[in-house]
Amino acid sequence: MKNILLVFTGGTIGSVASEGTINTSGTARFKLVQQFRQHYKHHQHIRFSTIQPLKILSENLAPCAWQTLITAIEAEQPDQFDGIIITHGTDTLAYTAAALSFYFNTIKIPMLLVSSDYPLDDPRTNGLENFICAVEFILQKKQAGVFVPYRNQQQATQVHRGPRLTCSLQLSGDFFSVQGSSYMQFENARFTLTKPPAKSPLLSLREGRGDGIQTHMPPLKADFSDRILMIKPYPGLDYTHFNLENIDAVLHDLYHSGTACASTQWGNHYSLTEFIKSCIERNIKVYLAPAIKTTVVYQSAKTLTEQGAEMIWNMSIEAAYVKLILAYGNFTDEQQIIEFINRDIAGEHV
Repeated sequence: MKNILLVFTGGTIGSVASEGTINTSGTARFKLVQQFRQHYKHHQHIRFSTIQPLKILSENLAPCAWQTLITAIEAEQPDQFDGIIITHGTDTLAYTAAALSFYFNTIKIPMLLVSSDYPLDDPRTNGLENFICAVEFILQKKQAGVFVPYRNQQQATQVHRGPRLTCSLQLSGDFFSVQGSSYMQFENARFTLTKPPAKSPLLSLREGRGDGIQTHMPPLKADFSDRILMIKPYPGLDYTHFNLENIDAVLHDLYHSGTACASTQWGNHYSLTEFIKSCIERNIKVYLAPAIKTTVVYQSAKTLTEQGAEMIWNMSIEAAYVKLILAYGNFTDEQQIIEFINRDIAGEHV
């Protein structure tokens, strides 16, 4: 008998469609378990323990909800289970996956977040398939850590590392890992590595994390700072619109080439370079992401870092944001913050 902790939080997988509106429902969680038992022939060998610390559509999530979720999971003593499955909405899935990956970076069992692109009653839904993949991942003892199984339309189910999942593509319900490389593929009840490990072979749960990542981080508190401002770039972005009161740090998203406007050609108020100067005068740190570390960079990126911005290399913007708010929630020393951000603690670096 396998014991699985099933944590419901709402989302589309926990919703029903009625009169043209999709919203969370108290009955949807039972529908998921019911459908699983109808379609999974070995369900009698699995015991689910269920809790529901949240019932929200994930677009309504704030970082304080992660504290509620983490507290509820820890109260159940995770080590007594063979694995944990968390149902979650798709809108903020990548952020929660990163948050749990960093916080539970030393977990000894699999923790998987399961979502659905449509409510479970919709014939187009992938929710049940994603859930079955999560169960099989636990039963086959593939690996400890945080993962997200997800089947894009007309594709095989992929298993993504938690901190490498990015938000869904625009006008789409499809999900991908950074650089388009998922961790595993699940098809015909079998898992295969999509890319062989470069440093060490896949290990079983009894041998450790199994991903070649050695973690020796001190225990983290589930404290996520609310004093981090994230800014998205676009042509015509006017930095005078931002209020920097009660801000400790800024995370500035970058275009795909690792760049943002470093020119004052159209006016200082459009220049990130000038904005960085303004932040530094207020003792506000500016971080930039995402960007791949290479030997050759664009002049604009070089200008930004020379002005004093700190580049967060080789991780998604979602992971960078969550790591920053966790860092500033746990540490006050700047060197500790930098060391935490730069250290690969959950496989977030590509």
